[in-house]
Amino acid sequence: QVQLVESGGGLVQPGGSLRLSCAASGSIFSISAVGWYRQAPGKQRELVAAFTSGGNTNYADFVEGRFTISRGNSKKTGYLQMNSLKPEDTAVYYCNAAGTYYSGRSFSNWGQGTLVTVSS
Repeated sequence: QVQLVESGGGLVQPGGSLRLSCAASGSIFSISAVGWYRQAPGKQRELVAAFTSGGNTNYADFVEGRFTISRGNSKKTGYLQMNSLKPEDTAVYYCNAAGTYYSGRSFSNWGQGTLVTVSS
């Protein structure tokens, strides 16, 4: 019933930039909070950044000021702007969004993941 579609991943050279999107569809009325996670081969999934209700943001230490998390004005899309990418940023990136259906019920769900590869 809940659909979160991720896009924006791909191959980028070190120092380059990518913008990941997490778009709500179906019966979702609005997204109130967004978290971006990543999972590299052989490693556990880890939090990259979070946008909470009210607009507060939090970042993992390894971000080092390079990334920016945000929510679109429609409140149906979450974004992760990634600059100065490093090879160690290579991973599958997943969004997790919480919000409200048109019915008024709350939800929390994951996107399908998008692969980011940072390599020369």
